[in-house]
Amino acid sequence: MNDEPSWGAALAKPPPWRSGEGREHFENPWLKLVEYPATAPTGHETRFGVVRFKNRAVGVLPVHDDGTVVLVGQHRFPRMNYSWEMPEGGSPLAEDPLAGVRRELAEEAGLGAGQWREALRLELSNSVTDEEALCWVAWDLAPAQGRKDPTEALSLARVPFTALLAEAVAGRVRDALTVATAFRAYHMAREGELPEGLAQSMLGKRLC
Repeated sequence: MNDEPSWGAALAKPPPWRSGEGREHFENPWLKLVEYPATAPTGHETRFGVVRFKNRAVGVLPVHDDGTVVLVGQHRFPRMNYSWEMPEGGSPLAEDPLAGVRRELAEEAGLGAGQWREALRLELSNSVTDEEALCWVAWDLAPAQGRKDPTEALSLARVPFTALLAEAVAGRVRDALTVATAFRAYHMAREGELPEGLAQSMLGKRLC
């Protein structure tokens, strides 16, 4: 599959980066830090550190029939802040990403979904990491059992989809996967990519 935008194929491109053999500086169960001797497209020689992830980021925006969505609140270690997010987590690279995100939905929100629609594929901080993300919108929700992560102390909130959009615009919901998926879900609802009744409930009005 050609992942390049339609306008990109016609444009001349400089040579790609070139890399020598990498040296690992750190590794844990989730990632490793590798440093490479590298030559930039300009010919400049440098050293380049890359965080290589062992999991793919997956996330899902669960939408109830009344247009409310389920969000997860938790304290995040890297920035030491409290974050409201859609259910999300890591799926091993060898795993079917949909199986991984189904597991996260059950673990974090106690839900399963009968209907799934892929919303986004993203590259996260692609100047220094190789991390990829896949995100879905899901509906036809029902209770489900999942194994809890022993490091997670979670709160759950069920809020109108329009409230999530407003909080994202105001900068009070900042998680990148959640913000991007919320705006994509808005586009999907407006453009007929979701069932009409669900879209109307999400937007709080009849579609034009």
